[in-house]
Amino acid sequence: MRLPEWIRTRNLPDQHDVKHLLRRHALSTVCEEARCPNRGECFAKPTATFMILGRNCTRNCGFCSVSSLGPEAVDDKEPENIASAAKEMGLRYIVITSVTRDDLPDGGAAQFAKTIKAIREKMSSVKIEVLTPDFLGDRAALRTVLEAGPDVFNHNVETTARLYPVVRPSADYERSLSVLEHSKEIAPDIYTKSGFMLGLGETYDEAITILRDLRKVDCDFVTIGQYLRPTKENLPVVEYIRPEIFEDLRLKALDVGFKYAASGPLVRSSMNAEEMFGHV
Repeated sequence: MRLPEWIRTRNLPDQHDVKHLLRRHALSTVCEEARCPNRGECFAKPTATFMILGRNCTRNCGFCSVSSLGPEAVDDKEPENIASAAKEMGLRYIVITSVTRDDLPDGGAAQFAKTIKAIREKMSSVKIEVLTPDFLGDRAALRTVLEAGPDVFNHNVETTARLYPVVRPSADYERSLSVLEHSKEIAPDIYTKSGFMLGLGETYDEAITILRDLRKVDCDFVTIGQYLRPTKENLPVVEYIRPEIFEDLRLKALDVGFKYAASGPLVRSSMNAEEMFGHV
């Protein structure tokens, strides 16, 4: 399917400085690994979403282009390298995500905590958002991350429950909701956030149901974006959703009680995360 006229990314100069800095510190970003269409804009600010725990995921979601080859050894230097890179970039707001590591006893929670701590030691006033996997529903792993003190805890539901067997075959919709619910129980003062994609075959009513389900678990922020097929091996786009539908869903999200909602064809989970946090 050809991209419609309302899906256009800005042509920005290649941000070699940011890429060189990331390579120098041996770091990965989800911006590059997931082929985000906004990576040029984010690198130009500069900002980036750091991806910890290697480049290879233990799951193989139909929408994602991140490699699903065998998991890599955990890099003990990674937290310090991220902290150094973030300081060098002069970031005020940092997003940390990871591949899913079902092979690790804690799902990688300790590495999230170490990274938060390393950043805080170098940049005491910075705001930190984590975008985590579901840790297979392990509350102890979730507590490890939350006790490290991120400002925002993000876990994406990604799509409607009906489409999980195709889009996220190794995940579970109710489990993802429970991760968000338990995070509020463990750390009620930490903002929670989630996001999902349109264009995978969901109905409008199912999108509304996702919004209501997220509010039932007291989720504070939501992002809604258009699914764009990153490679030919990924699921095809079923439909390109028009901008007015995204705007309608943004208003519906505010109506059901979200503190802030970002909704648009090129909206992504961590894009403009600092601006979203600034609205609370």
